[in-house]
Amino acid sequence: MNLSYWEYKTWLSNVDFTVVGSGIVGLNCALRLKARFPKAKVLVLEKGILPQGASTKNAGFACFGSISEIIADLNHHSEQEVRELVRKRWDGIQLLRMNLGDSQIGFEQLGGHELFLQKHEALYHDCLKQMDAINELVAPVFGKKVFVRHRNSFQFDNIQECYITHTREAQLDTGKMMASLLRQIQKNGVTILNAVAVEDFSEQGTSIRVKTNQFEFNTKALLVATNGFASQLISEKVNPARAQVLVTKPIPNLSIKGTFHLDEGYYYFRNIDERILFGGGRNLDFKGEETTDLGETDRIQKQLETMLEEVILPNTPFEIDRRWSGIMGMGLQKKPIVKQLSKRVFCGVRLGGMGIAIGSLVGKELADLV
Repeated sequence: MNLSYWEYKTWLSNVDFTVVGSGIVGLNCALRLKARFPKAKVLVLEKGILPQGASTKNAGFACFGSISEIIADLNHHSEQEVRELVRKRWDGIQLLRMNLGDSQIGFEQLGGHELFLQKHEALYHDCLKQMDAINELVAPVFGKKVFVRHRNSFQFDNIQECYITHTREAQLDTGKMMASLLRQIQKNGVTILNAVAVEDFSEQGTSIRVKTNQFEFNTKALLVATNGFASQLISEKVNPARAQVLVTKPIPNLSIKGTFHLDEGYYYFRNIDERILFGGGRNLDFKGEETTDLGETDRIQKQLETMLEEVILPNTPFEIDRRWSGIMGMGLQKKPIVKQLSKRVFCGVRLGGMGIAIGSLVGKELADLV
């Protein structure tokens, strides 16, 4: 890009902090930096026209872990580690609500229900058996018993007789949330440049030289918040994981309300604007979905449609309105990577599919490393 004197002077000179990625983490990081350093010049670079990870492409779940997910986590983490993971999710949602306000994010606490397919009878009974113990484990976080049995009030088909419901789980409007964050960014004088992909960077004494697909410039500190794309830029091990989603056209008299988990969390759906939003299926092809390519596959999309027809909307005609995908960041550990990589480079990545729940908190923690 052939930059004029005015362009370089206004947007790319004397940059104090550069945040890579304009998702939930990146925008919260930029806001926190401005709060800590009001006179600092904060620049956010985003490779897409809109955020390209999962921040504007997720299902809008304010969730803290279904009961089967928590039980599975206990196979790889200590009880204290699992409790702290749940606490981070809960604290992150409260921070998001405090920062933006419930009306600005379309927050509704309708409860989250885990459904168990008929073929998963053993898992269902194991979760029921352990429900009291899991309630006791997470009670210090929520201050009450949160997992309860719930009858099949929405008339789903081919599932076990009851759901196991998390009474504190909620949903929000992802578009409203991100639009509200962007308004806060503009109000606080942070600059965002879209369609700018960071390709490389190098430390040069008291600054970082940043190379993008459009231009090069210097910044005093670089904060990487690209989650599923992180391994393209830094050495931290973050595995990309594509999540495929679809949404139906409006369904008259739709009675389904809340957030729902299926098949140990690999499928999830909710109501939105008299529609059903349904995503998942990554477990059908783990290797194929470990990609940073946005797109859909026939195998997963057909499975989503089959489950809509056979489980979620039996005897209810529906049409698909839109399909899309987003890229999450995964790893062997559920704990996010928030760390200083060198004197002037920091990262907040690997959110493990819990970006809405922990993104605000990870962004704050990232900014506080500086």
